Amino acid sequence: MAITERRERKFRDVIARRQPDLTVVMENIHDPHNVSAVLRSCDAVGVYRVELLYTYEKLPRIGKKSSSSANKWLDRRAHRSVDDCYAVLRSEGFRIYATTLGDKAIPLHEADFASPSAIVLGNEHRGVSDEAAEKADARLIIPMMGMVQSLNVSVAAAVTLYEALRQRLACGRYGRLSFGETEAAAILADWVRR
Repeated sequence: MAITERRERKFRDVIARRQPDLTVVMENIHDPHNVSAVLRSCDAVGVYRVELLYTYEKLPRIGKKSSSSANKWLDRRAHRSVDDCYAVLRSEGFRIYATTLGDKAIPLHEADFASPSAIVLGNEHRGVSDEAAEKADARLIIPMMGMVQSLNVSVAAAVTLYEALRQRLACGRYGRLSFGETEAAAILADWVRR
């Protein structure tokens, strides 16, 4: 399929800003609107791949309209257990941050998102599972100054990802291609087919 020069340039520009060493792990998030909103935030900050960790819930069906087609441009990888997911991420050099409440959590802005980072977001009702929190490298908390304890999962994703974006912009991570030329060409060819 042929594409216009303008569209190809857009693809190349977006690929050049993708961050293969920044990812989000969605653990059993069941509301399709929340999943779609998380995917939109991932695409907006340049996440390349999202990790789908579904052990209790079934992955919801994602509509093109609600995700603004972000789902189409993100690579996805499924995992059946926390151990499997974390083993893959650690083998790729990721530091795993679980978003939780509690005394062991560090404030969001103290995390080093300029380094390879995987952000674990939990289910709307249960939050991140105890297993996912205990086996993470660190726990994060978004500082809250009001009466409520936590944000909606999709809002928490956006806040956290934009802190990662801020840190990565500050050290020039968006100014250079993070893929090899061969891998970037393969991604471009895949996107053209989509």
